[in-house]
Amino acid sequence: MFDVIVAGGGPTGLMLASELRLHGVHVLVLEREAAALPHVRSLGLHVRSIEVMDQRGLLERFLAHGQQYPVGGFFAGLTKPSPVRLDSAHGYVLGIPQTTTDRLLEEHAAEVGTEIRRGCELVGLSQDDEGVTVELADGTRLRSRYLVGCDGGRSTVRKLLGVGFPGEPARVETLLGEMELTASPETVAAVMAEVRKTQLRFGAGPIGAGVYRVVVPAEGVAEDRTVPPTIEEVRQQLRATAGTDFGAHSPRWLSRFGDATRQAERYRSGRVLLAGDAAHIHPPVGGQGLNLGIQDAFNLGWKLAAEINGWAPEGLLDTYHAERHPVAADVLDNTRAQMELMSLEPGAQAVRRLVSELMDFDEVNRYLIEKITAISVRYDFGEGHELLGRRLRDVPLKRGRLYELTRGGRGLLLDQTGQLSVAGWADRVDHVVDVSEELDVPAVLLRPDGHVAWVGDDQRDLLDQLPRWFGAAVG
Repeated sequence: MFDVIVAGGGPTGLMLASELRLHGVHVLVLEREAAALPHVRSLGLHVRSIEVMDQRGLLERFLAHGQQYPVGGFFAGLTKPSPVRLDSAHGYVLGIPQTTTDRLLEEHAAEVGTEIRRGCELVGLSQDDEGVTVELADGTRLRSRYLVGCDGGRSTVRKLLGVGFPGEPARVETLLGEMELTASPETVAAVMAEVRKTQLRFGAGPIGAGVYRVVVPAEGVAEDRTVPPTIEEVRQQLRATAGTDFGAHSPRWLSRFGDATRQAERYRSGRVLLAGDAAHIHPPVGGQGLNLGIQDAFNLGWKLAAEINGWAPEGLLDTYHAERHPVAADVLDNTRAQMELMSLEPGAQAVRRLVSELMDFDEVNRYLIEKITAISVRYDFGEGHELLGRRLRDVPLKRGRLYELTRGGRGLLLDQTGQLSVAGWADRVDHVVDVSEELDVPAVLLRPDGHVAWVGDDQRDLLDQLPRWFGAAVG
């Protein structure tokens, strides 16, 4: 029997598997596709995901394959400078194709001991008080204590569970692909600059060797978006949108996506949980989808591991839904708003101009960018210090920096007083006595996901909070 079976070997599933392996959990990843797909849907990592990679010691390998860009211009394509005083040591967006992100996460998952089986399609599941039985398309049956569906917007796991997925169906559709263009780079750039003055769902960017990544609005909404468009359909829509098809030919791959907006009613049903696109889908504006899934996994991993390893306090696993469902609901709302602002209707354009004016105020610009990049997320831990419930940015310490201390996925008491203790929880919480000129509090207790669980200097108050997140003391 496995401890956890993860259905889906995309970024969410691989990140979750790696988080579970940090705590010795026996995990199996089942991926339906026999080989990695060439489709590049996501083009980068936002600030919070960059921080997540840094917290686990993965950032250097991502930086080696990506390019850093300013964080401005991500809200509805409104071009604004990067806001000042962004609350992060990583104030940039990392441009990196999803195929590379997938590969790096799969390599990391394998390094930490994850078993990954490709070409395995989940077609059935049942659960009881002791675990979950999974049935594969070839008739194989597997058993695990928990199952997590990270199997995308058309999630088989979610459908088999019967979990509702309310929201709005797609109203518009977009064609996407990589292909060669016979038009000169100068012509493509000039046409794109002109068309994008009004049509922000259009783009044609070079990716090397004469190949372009092309995005263009579709004529309508296909009945079955799993059927890719033809190159002729792409050419036709290029002519309708840009007045030219650029001589598009020799596609590497073609696909289509819609702007459906839906969210699972619940992220947990007994011993089965949902994460990533299986739990929420939304338009790709702002580039938040892949990042949201990675952050789901980062929240869930340590909690599920605590449950399996027997030290989770009562209700800890349920905080996954309580914390992440509102975060995704907010993403759905901001993508709805962005789609409205990108409409060509006169009323929407008037609102767009007004929002653009408001974003000239740095506080408004920063507010929207911190929302898109997820560094403004604050979980509800109750009343207390303004840091409570927020993730703590990487701060320099006298002996290194904060994120270097979080690589093991454990809790962390950063103690600037030298007077506190985590005796009884030392197997789950690291106690580091160090100081930072950028941290104006006596001490902070961080959960394994980097969110602040306690602030203060009172030992008895700390002892009241440790059991809430880290279970009963031992010894």
